[in-house]
Parts: sequence; structure tokens; C-alpha cells
Amino acid sequence: MKKIYLPLVLLFALNSYAQEEEAPTKSFNISGSADVYARFNLNSFNRNYEELVAPAPATSFANDPGFAIGMANVIMSYEMGNVGAVADLVFGPRGEDAVFNSVGSSNIVNQLYAYWNVSDKVTLTLGNWNTYLGYEVISPTANFNYSTSYMFSYGPFSHTGIKADFALNDEFSAMVAVMNPTDYAEFNPAGSYTLGAQLGYAKDAGSAYLNFLYGDQDGKLDGNGNNGGDVSAGSTFQVDLTAGVDVSDEFYLGFNTTYNTTATGEAFTDTGIRDVDEDNFGFYGAAIYLQYSLSDSFALGTRGEYFKEFNGGAGALGVYDAEGDAGVFAVTVSGNIALGDLMLIPEVRLDSADQDVFTNTDLDGTQGSLASLLLAAVYKF
Repeated sequence: MKKIYLPLVLLFALNSYAQEEEAPTKSFNISGSADVYARFNLNSFNRNYEELVAPAPATSFANDPGFAIGMANVIMSYEMGNVGAVADLVFGPRGEDAVFNSVGSSNIVNQLYAYWNVSDKVTLTLGNWNTYLGYEVISPTANFNYSTSYMFSYGPFSHTGIKADFALNDEFSAMVAVMNPTDYAEFNPAGSYTLGAQLGYAKDAGSAYLNFLYGDQDGKLDGNGNNGGDVSAGSTFQVDLTAGVDVSDEFYLGFNTTYNTTATGEAFTDTGIRDVDEDNFGFYGAAIYLQYSLSDSFALGTRGEYFKEFNGGAGALGVYDAEGDAGVFAVTVSGNIALGDLMLIPEVRLDSADQDVFTNTDLDGTQGSLASLLLAAVYKF
């Protein structure tokens, strides 16, 4: 009996040890942020007047006058072994602006995706994720400046589809994706699809990412987002380069440039389809980011951006010359004051356009520049 019993005990012990060793690890995390701000114009009005909103830079977020709220953000992630899921929820004006093409209850969903780490070098993701284009992001916790750039505001915010990320080696990475039209998070109303790609290079001192997007963004939608519209724009192509380097322990240099063009497309008539004989429209720009840490709790940074629309562009500036062109140069100086998990961001911004796009102080005319002050508080948990 002893000869039989001992091998059985050893076999049971080894089997139990193997099961414990092979059991996938589980992890659940909750993180997020809350942000509020106050913004005041120095050379224009600061109130609502006869249903006119106080002028602000024609960029996303941080555009309300006086004391205002941004958003509350809650990110829940769960991973077991080599699979996982992320649910990123946003509440408040900044969150609503970020998911503007969502409807109903899902307008609080900023990201919602599941992923599978096929191997150490390949990850597949299905769902909705924030865009890979541009230097800035939706969450204010990851941006040095609180207000955002023109290039970020008129590029994509999010994508819904499937993507594959590849770690080519220790320094190079790649991504390919098939997605719905830009910013249609819940489903695809247009019946067209967009291709995305990225090539990345990253080391400890810095990184660079070359991004591409190509596809028809509206199918045959009309102005109300319904299928069967009279006019459809053609395919959009965007190429975007983002780079950053730590020049020293205190000094950081970032750079972003982008070019976005959309074919004029086709007009749909009772007798068939005809081409619209006009030039492509779009925008391009470049921005430089300079950031210097004076201490562990205080840093100072500047963003200088030039943004140009052609043939009507993206409708950002709203006033154009005879050729449909308009440009703006914007300088934003921001401080980052760290108080534990709370970041205070005082900011001075000057937007100077080559067209009179801003309302003046007396509300009786327009002007080409807008100067504003901002103070934001961003708490990250």
C-alpha cells in the first residue's frame, strides 16, 4: 500500500502545483480624472449676449466664459492572462464634445474595447479607442497645455473597428486598422470604411510616430447624418507626424505636423451620379512644444502652432478669402503646478488669424486676434 500511496500523493501534488502555476493572473484597475477651469478674454466680451456665445479659440474644449467645468473621467480595465477589456466613461461638457457623434445613452462612452495579446509581439483590439493621430489627447491629464491645438481639434477624436499592433523589435512598432468613418463610435451609418496605419520608433530619450488615415467619411450621408444624401464628399487622406525628445533632464521638445485633404466627391441626382468639379479641401499645420521643469513641482511650457485651411477647409475659422483659405497662428504659454495628484494650469493664449474671425469687445464688428487667460485644475486618480 505504501508503494502505491506515495506515487499517488506525489502525482496529486505535482498536478496541483502545475494548475496553480498555469492559472492566468487577473487584475482590475480603476483610474480617471476630474477637471474644472475658468477662462476670460482680454480683448473681447465675456458673456452670453443675445444667444451669442462668448468668442473663444476655434478649438475643442475650454471654450466657455467665466467659471466652467470640464469632465469627470472613469476608466475601468480588467485583464486575465492574455486577454482584457477597457471601459472609459466621460461625463460633462468636455466629454460630450469628445463623443459628439454618439447618441442616446452611449454618449458617455469615450473608449470601449477588448484586446487579445496573441503573443509578445502582436496584439489585436476590437472596439472603440481614442485616435492614434496627433500630439494631444482628449484627457487633460496627458496634455501639458489645457486648451488644445487646431490640428488636434479637427483631426479624428476616436475610431471604432479592429486593429493589430506589432512590436517589430525593441525600438520599432507598427499598427494597421480597419475602422468606421471617423468619430462614429456606436455603429457605421455610412456603409464605408477607413484604413489606418502607424509606424513608431521609441527609445528612452524620445519617440516619433508616422500616422496615416484614408477612407470615405460620409458615404452618401446627407447633412443630418442620414443615408441617401444629395452630396457626398470623397475620401479623406491624412498624414501626421508626432515626435518628442528629452533634450536634457529639464528640457523637452515636442513636434507635430499634419496634412488632411478630402476629395470634393460626387453629387447624387435623379438621373445618376456626377462628379463635383472642384478642388479638394482640407487643412495642414505644424506645432512645436517646448517644456522646461524648474523644479519637481513646477514646469513652464509653450505651444506655438500654425494652422491653415484651404478651399473652405474643415470650417474651423469660418471666414475665408476669395479662394476659401484662412490661417491662424496661436501661441499658448502654460504653467504646470503639481500639488500631489492635483495639477494647476495657469495659461495665457493669443490667437492671431489672417481673417477677422473673432467678435470685438463692443459686439459691433470683428477682429483678427483673440487674447485670453485661463486657469484649470486637473485631478488625477
